[in-house]
Amino acid sequence: MTKKALILIDYTYDFVAEDGKLTAGKLAQVISERIAQVTQEAFEQGDYIFFAIDSHDEADSFHPESRLFPPHNIKGTSGRQLYGPLADFYAEHQDDARVFWMDKRHYSAFSGTDLDIRLRERRVETLVLTGVLSDICVLHTAIDAYNLGYKIEIIASAIASITEEAHAFALNHLEHVLGATILP
Repeated sequence: MTKKALILIDYTYDFVAEDGKLTAGKLAQVISERIAQVTQEAFEQGDYIFFAIDSHDEADSFHPESRLFPPHNIKGTSGRQLYGPLADFYAEHQDDARVFWMDKRHYSAFSGTDLDIRLRERRVETLVLTGVLSDICVLHTAIDAYNLGYKIEIIASAIASITEEAHAFALNHLEHVLGATILP
């Protein structure tokens, strides 16, 4: 049986809440229950759960995102807190050996992290991606996963972006360029 890992990308206050610093707003809020449900189901199936969360230093003017976006997911702020019922899941299961939190500085959950090493140690072959933003961090994580040889599954009802057009572009690219399996 193929081992799977669920990668939850940036589903935090700053990306989801109405007053978040770089929010997808309603489009991200409507997936709140679904993302929590998918996470619980993956956990019950014995999958590994990785929370890949943006982490920025407010004074880091060298980071490329500082020229593109307003400051967001700043270390030590409430903007980095998980949004909605996903926060409850993490609070309940954070000490489980299958649940991991990893800070990331770039769009991809692989860039500058030990995610690939951790997945290979656990013999994970398939990654299930959820979170925000479909066309940025989810897509860049999927591109790196593709280049590293992982099978990719996307739960379409558990990812979102700032616009419907950006989301549709990402789903199309994920399926037709990266060969991801798109699940409802």
